[in-house]
Formats: sequence, structure tokens, C-alpha cells
Amino acid sequence: MLVIPAVDLINGKCVRLERGNFSRVKVYSDNPVDIALSFEAAGVRWIHVVDLDAARGSGEYGVNNRELIGNIKSAISCRIEVGGGIREERDVEELLECGVDRLILGTLIVKNLGMVKQWVKRYGDVFIAGIDAKDGIVRVSGWEEDGGIIDTDLAKRIRDIGIRRIIYTNISRDGLLSGPDVGRTNLISKISGLRVVLSGGIGCEDDVRYVFEEGYNIAGVITGKAVYEGKISVKRMVDLYQGTGDNW
Repeated sequence: MLVIPAVDLINGKCVRLERGNFSRVKVYSDNPVDIALSFEAAGVRWIHVVDLDAARGSGEYGVNNRELIGNIKSAISCRIEVGGGIREERDVEELLECGVDRLILGTLIVKNLGMVKQWVKRYGDVFIAGIDAKDGIVRVSGWEEDGGIIDTDLAKRIRDIGIRRIIYTNISRDGLLSGPDVGRTNLISKISGLRVVLSGGIGCEDDVRYVFEEGYNIAGVITGKAVYEGKISVKRMVDLYQGTGDNW
């Protein structure tokens, strides 16, 4: 099971939000590149990067964190997955030019599934579907809008258009260190038949162990605040749970 630390970006800084609330931002570092380097040194194979400015729509094209994302990728040898504000084909092309290994699509899957299907045919196996839900209802546009679809129904659509991976986030638990929603993540994996990474709620090392022991086809866990608050040692979690395979 992969241990995937998160680097969330606002205005070039490494931050965390509480339940996706942009009014509750905590800055952890002014140098996200150094943060990424520390994660690589701990042995991770993937880093989860989110451009929150672009996700919210405040980052107009060219006024976002993509240059920084390119700098992060250039500084490390492990792979990165990037989400946030990928809504046009030029977003896809720019991020791929930065060397990004996988692109996370969320809002666009809900609002323009046909375009996503075309991208999958054109660019191949580079996309991850991000399902971000509260009480089972999908949220979009930086979690600020109701997506009008149940998470399990969206999981089926994702499978049918050829995307092979899902990141499932229970927004109600994100940034609260309140424990992971293994049950709902397992359900998403079973319904879709796809590999799923769990995100949201990881608060301690026992939570990572719980996902490892109780997860159904869960490829990994994304952890953010618990790492930055010193409640989790990334290196120890890598040593205990990551193993040698990479099925993501």
C-alpha cells in the first residue's frame, strides 16, 4: 500500500485546509520544494500535489502554481500526481510539459464527461478520477459546489469511460484528523472495480494501519495534516506498509 503525502498549494506556499474551507487555511511552509524533497528522502514513490488556487478558480491561466509544480517535479525523482483546476486541454498539456506523471480530474468529470472521455483516448493512461464527497454527495469547484450526483454513481461512470484509478475523499473528515472513511472507500472500490486511494481523515499512525488491514483493494493513503502536525512519521509508515510493489 502506497503512502502518499500531500502538498497543497496556495500562493506558492504549502498549506492545509479544514474540510476544504478556504477561510480556514494554515500555512506550513514557504518552500514546497523542500517539503517534497523531505518526502522523497523518506522513501515515498508518489507525492500528491493540489493547486488550490486553480481548483477554486482564482488562478487564471498563467496565474496559478504551475511553475512551482514544475520546480517540484524537477527537484525530485519520485512521481507526482497533480489536481486542481484542470478544466481545459491546455491545462492538461501544460502540466504534462511540466513532467507531471498523473493528472487528477474532478469537477470536469461531473460537468463534461464527454470531454474527459476524449482526453482519455487522446492522452492515454495519465488520468486519475478524484471523487470528493460529503454525505455521499459529490462536491466540485474546490468543494464549494454541489455536484448533483452520488459518489457511487460517479464511480460507475468513471469505470465506463476508461479511467483506471480513483482518489476518494470524504470531505467531512478532511483536515480534522478524525479517522479515515474506510467503509465508503471500500464501497467505491467494489462498485467501480478500480484501484482506489483513500484521502481524508488520517490522523495518526494507527489510522494508516487500519486502512492497511481493513481496506478492500485500496492502493494507498494520502496523508497531509497529520504529517505536518508531527502525528505521523512518513518514513516509518513507508517502512511498515509500502512494500515493494506499485500498483498505482
